[in-house]
Amino acid sequence: MSDPQLLVYDLPWQETPTRYFSALRHRPGAVLLDSGRPGNGTGRFDILSSDPLATLTVEHNGQCRASTPLEATTPLAAQRELLSQLNTLAPEEDSLPFVGGLIGYWSYDFGRLLEHLSDSASADIDMPLVRLGLYDWALIQDHEQQRSVLVATAERRNEVLEWLAAEIAPVSSFRLITPFTADIDRSEYGRLYRRVSHYLHSGDCYQVNLAQRFQARCEGDSWSAWQRLREATPAPFSAWLSWQGEDGGERTLLSLSPESFLALSNRRLITRPIKGTRPRGATAATDRQLADELRNSRKDLAENVMIVDLLRNDLGRVCRPGSVQVPGLAELESYRNVHHLVSTVEGELSADFDAFDALAAAFPGGSITGAPRIRAMDIIDELEATRRGPWCGSIGYIDLRGGMSTSITIRTLVRENDRLCIWGGGGIVADSDEQSEYDESIAKIRHLMNALG
Repeated sequence: MSDPQLLVYDLPWQETPTRYFSALRHRPGAVLLDSGRPGNGTGRFDILSSDPLATLTVEHNGQCRASTPLEATTPLAAQRELLSQLNTLAPEEDSLPFVGGLIGYWSYDFGRLLEHLSDSASADIDMPLVRLGLYDWALIQDHEQQRSVLVATAERRNEVLEWLAAEIAPVSSFRLITPFTADIDRSEYGRLYRRVSHYLHSGDCYQVNLAQRFQARCEGDSWSAWQRLREATPAPFSAWLSWQGEDGGERTLLSLSPESFLALSNRRLITRPIKGTRPRGATAATDRQLADELRNSRKDLAENVMIVDLLRNDLGRVCRPGSVQVPGLAELESYRNVHHLVSTVEGELSADFDAFDALAAAFPGGSITGAPRIRAMDIIDELEATRRGPWCGSIGYIDLRGGMSTSITIRTLVRENDRLCIWGGGGIVADSDEQSEYDESIAKIRHLMNALG
């Protein structure tokens, strides 16, 4: 018997993914990869799915737990084997970014399984290092063509249409029970900053990304929270993932990320690190002044170039020799709440490697570790009292045709039952200013906290 054929069915166009996803979000394994349209102008595709054929988690000890039998015992091999179990034939239309495959997240601490790192920060968030689902259908929204399509087998199509036609349950309210409070105070941040500065001036590192975490208690519907966050700060690599933990409680990732980690299509591998941030101005004149200040900042440019060099090396590990290039260096991109400097590094993936190899070669992204990566991660582990968990990891997909798109999970909130966590940080270099770095770490996430507070 031949493998089932995936077909493309047109659906009524929706300007945002929220209408369709509201009908799916209570389904098992519901996932949303959101381009932030129409509030954000740079993203193109939304990807929605649910009811995965199988799930895979990687625990903190590296143990792989799958809902389907797997022979592989190592994390990357298990992910590769799970993807190979999808026995559908891709549709003839090749412009769609995803037609089935793996969707989920890889936490920052997944990097501990890829490199030998120190182990002093405590793991106080009860979430696995990796959680992926194997999806055999997807609802794709293409905002450039203003087209919504369902990619599915004929049998699966009928199921999905029933789910989409079901009555949508009303969204209950969400509120913070306590305000967001930092885990550390200003003086403790200063002590940690000075430790980083000592390492930088001693030659241990060129750059270290230091972060602080804020926590609040909350109650109510996380989907309501998500819609408030999306309205406040639409972003091109946003995502929603929610599932039930082993304790029966809620686990939800609410990501409003502006940053791409790795994208792979037709063997072309691209990363777009963000380094350099300014807030948007209250007036047009002030906004232009802040943007010009960022463009002309030697310190921010130096930060960006350091990470570009790191990522050129990362891509060089898996790309065809001589193919790695930097077509865009420290270019200004403006979002609703901030200006950023963004670079583009790309290369041609070697025939000997696949998306999983590329992910392992560059994980976690250099823009949220520092350089050199492993030493910077050791310093982070020493100074940040708790592990980062899903924050500063990646959310995205690996497609059955070999393509990939992943984000850097900055501007991301993690909900564990009634606890809500958010982090703010920034890259520190030798000529950084302590107060400026402290202010920037809060400025990056203040609008998200205010949207829920």
